[in-house]
Amino acid sequence: MSTGFSNDYSGAAEALRDFYIRSHRTLDKLMAGEGASLARNKMLGHIERNSPVRAADLATAFGFAPRTITEAIDALERDGLVQRTGDISDRRVKHIALTAAGKEVLRASEPVKKTFIDGLFAALEEEEIATLTRVLGKLNGRLAELEESYSAQAASAATAATAAGATDEPAGKRGRRKD
Repeated sequence: MSTGFSNDYSGAAEALRDFYIRSHRTLDKLMAGEGASLARNKMLGHIERNSPVRAADLATAFGFAPRTITEAIDALERDGLVQRTGDISDRRVKHIALTAAGKEVLRASEPVKKTFIDGLFAALEEEEIATLTRVLGKLNGRLAELEESYSAQAASAATAATAAGATDEPAGKRGRRKD
C-alpha cells in the first residue's frame, strides 16, 4: 500500500529500532550475570568518572526527568551500589558516589559489554563501520536540529495559549459549576 510519500523511510526506521531494542535486550541479559544492565552500567560509569555527582547532574547528563533519576538512584542505593552523602555547605544537596560494591559491579560488567560490542561489530568491515558511524552521526545531528525546532514550536504554542487566556484545565471541565 502506497502512502503517497516520495520517500518511505519506515523500513530503515524499523530496522534501526529493532537493532536498538534487540541489542539492548541481549546486552542486558549478558550483564545481568554481573548484577548490572546497560542502563545501570552507564549510570555507574558516569558516577565513577564524575564522582561525586548530584542527582541534577545525572538528570542533565542523561536527559531524564529528575523523578526518573531519583528512582534510579534509589534502586542503586537499595542494592548497595551507590551512597548519598550530604554537602556540608548546603544541606539540601546530596552527593552520589559509588560504593565498593558499585565499583565491583562496574568492573565486572565492562568486559561483558566490550566483548559483546566487539563480537557484534565483527560482522562489519572497517569501511562499513566508518560509513555507519558517519550515517549515525548525520542522523544524530538532524535529530538535535529537530528536537530544538520542536521545543521552540512547543514553547511558542505555550506562549500563544497563555496569551490567549487558555488554562491547563481539560476542555470538558471549563465552565462547569460545582453545586
